[in-house]
Amino acid sequence: MNFIHIADTHLGLAAFNRLDPESGMNLREKQVYDNFLSAIEVIISEKPDVLVHAGDLFDQVKPKTRAYTTVLEALDRLHAAGIPFIVIAGNHSMVKTRYTTSPYEVLTYHPSHITAAYKFRYEKVEIGDTVFHLIPNMLRPEDYRIAYDQIELTSGHHNVLVTHGLATSIKDQRLATVAEHELDNTILSDRFDYIALGHYHRQCRITDNAWYSGSTEYLTYGEIADTKGGLLVDPGRHEVRHLGLPHTPMIDLGTIPCEGVHPKDITGEIIARINRMRVPAQAMVQVTLDGMSREHGKGINMKDLSPVREQLLDLKVRVKGKDEESAVPLQQDIRTIDYLQEFTSFVGRQQLSARQKAFIGEHGLDVLRAVMEQHRESGE
Repeated sequence: MNFIHIADTHLGLAAFNRLDPESGMNLREKQVYDNFLSAIEVIISEKPDVLVHAGDLFDQVKPKTRAYTTVLEALDRLHAAGIPFIVIAGNHSMVKTRYTTSPYEVLTYHPSHITAAYKFRYEKVEIGDTVFHLIPNMLRPEDYRIAYDQIELTSGHHNVLVTHGLATSIKDQRLATVAEHELDNTILSDRFDYIALGHYHRQCRITDNAWYSGSTEYLTYGEIADTKGGLLVDPGRHEVRHLGLPHTPMIDLGTIPCEGVHPKDITGEIIARINRMRVPAQAMVQVTLDGMSREHGKGINMKDLSPVREQLLDLKVRVKGKDEESAVPLQQDIRTIDYLQEFTSFVGRQQLSARQKAFIGEHGLDVLRAVMEQHRESGE
């Protein structure tokens, strides 16, 4: 038995003030969909016996239509290749009560060999010589122990635990997201041949047999040094290897000393580093300016950077002043805000009729898109 372990694909994630000119969709959102389907092709080429997804398939509990259709297309491809799919619910796509329909319920109607654990209980599935023990994200932390105590290992088979949460040993890496639960280290038992973990976005080994595959994409700049992709697992031989998967690059240009340097020269150095490092188009890029002082005024002129910013998905400029230990985002760098999502959420919170919300939502988004496009083109 060989399987591939992935997690935290967060389909539906949108970020940055950039739109795809053809679809009008948030460009980052479209990248995530396209990269996921490309990753499925890489996975199929590896010919695994099973694909295991350890949670947060979707970015939210009510997935966008495109997120659903992307997963359904992936299931079509896996079905044609004869690869079973196992997925558990993570905290991002977990319903808040036992009486709410889960987004995973829709997927179970697909004709492919899919096992989805999302009902706040322990489930298991036997495929070939391996039994997969599934504990999805739970309503309460203590529910993990209740589910774990129901597990009976199957002799003569490899036993794999699949669950979602933050291992106690790395609790200082808390992501501070809703329904984020700690996994007691006693749950990460050496009784299992392998433990497939989801939630933590860095690919890493927690114990000899327990691994986070990490997210398939860079989701925040805090992950800029992380390894992205999946894991190729042979539970019989206890072998785990990294599997590179398509994703949008996130590149650190490093730190530029700014003390005594003219703002125009700082801008020139940023552009030079982008060119020297051959940064791909539509990548996410970060640079830190060290030693910014009052004589720099408001800092570098973003308009001078507009040609390279147009080639990138995002350029995050962090500023570290004299005698300051940490860097902060430059005030003008506001592209990390998803204004369309913010507007939609704002309208949804207002005391309006459904008809009024539909009218304001449709026409308001059209105006906002036009303003965003004008702002982008101006380079301000």
